[in-house]
Amino acid sequence: MKSKYVILASALLISVATFAQKDQIKAAEKALKAGNSQEAITILQGAESSSATAPDNEKAQYFFVKGNAYLDLANKKVEEGKNLSLAAKAYQDLMAVEKASGKVKYSAQATTSIIDIKYKLITSAIADSKVDKHVEGGKKLYDAYLLDKKDTINLYYSASTYVNGKDYATALKMYEELKTLNYSGKGTSYLAMNKLTGQEDLYTTAKERDLAVKLGTHEKPKTEAIPSKRGEIYKNIALILVQDGKTEEAKKAISDARKANPEDTSLILTEANLYLETKDFETYKKLIAEALEKNPNDVDLIFNLGVLSANAKNAVDAEKYYKKVIEINPNYINGYINLAALKLEDEKVIIDEMNKLGTSAKDMKRYEVLKTKREELFKGVIPFLQKAVEIDSNNLDVAKTLLNVYSALEMTTEYKALKEKIKALEALK
Repeated sequence: MKSKYVILASALLISVATFAQKDQIKAAEKALKAGNSQEAITILQGAESSSATAPDNEKAQYFFVKGNAYLDLANKKVEEGKNLSLAAKAYQDLMAVEKASGKVKYSAQATTSIIDIKYKLITSAIADSKVDKHVEGGKKLYDAYLLDKKDTINLYYSASTYVNGKDYATALKMYEELKTLNYSGKGTSYLAMNKLTGQEDLYTTAKERDLAVKLGTHEKPKTEAIPSKRGEIYKNIALILVQDGKTEEAKKAISDARKANPEDTSLILTEANLYLETKDFETYKKLIAEALEKNPNDVDLIFNLGVLSANAKNAVDAEKYYKKVIEINPNYINGYINLAALKLEDEKVIIDEMNKLGTSAKDMKRYEVLKTKREELFKGVIPFLQKAVEIDSNNLDVAKTLLNVYSALEMTTEYKALKEKIKALEALK
């Protein structure tokens, strides 16, 4: 007989525990409705141990309230990143419970909240980056990726953000994951100029873009190819490995990448850049020749060769590649911008020498020679900058550079006209 009483007592204990948890969930809901999300979380923490043995419907309710409480805290900017992630975890636990039980009550709302959290994490990460909180931003972007692994671009942005924060060890893990996924990021951008703002808007499809143009809200539609990001990914893997003294591992990583993606020309440039970094100039030249042989008229490739040459302080080759780019595509704006920048680098050498001169007759004569040389340099970059402004009249940085050149050369008429245009553009910002 005694054993029966023991069994009955145990049943009563389970029943009491179940009712206690129900009461705690209700109390947490009440606190949340009153705006006391932290109090709701504290109450739920008291119910955590008993939630494991609770019926599925109570487990689901428990996770739902928990997710709502953490999300409310995040919306109030209380440890935003941390609480967004905790809210997402609670909603994911809830959906797992309901999927296993086959009884769905909260999953639809939880799915909507998870999508909301994903975009809140991305927005918060962008805000972090603007104030140099790159590591915090990188973590949020990675959390956004974990919520939707099909949206792999957030993993790519997470890696890049960690690099900006100089957390190379974590960035390397992100890049290795991108490598495992064989992520490319290659695609197409559909753009059109917003008549109201003067800015280019991005569309998911050509159909959406063309509709906006047809409605008259946009103009100047254009389609741009988004190049593969594999080269950049493997380049950063290699640079991090080289920084850690693992040069041979870096070379193997790029070699493996090229074998897996033989048509991806960007990887040839990545390998060339690695050999340039390690001062193996002969291999570097062979790889450059190979890249040009594969795609002799690929403007993006030739432009990147120009960038590599400029980084190697080889101004002659850099100028040759940039001029080749604009010969193939006269509207390739970055070719003009980089040509101007390349030539303007010489100004510093001239200015440094001018500042060292004294007031002797010899020095004054040399000063006049350098002054003329500087003026000729400025005159030489005007056509490139003017063409760049013509191609993209909304590029303020290029316009301001051209304005400074006009000022230095005392080209008053051109200066005043361009200054008015810049003022008008800045008013639209």
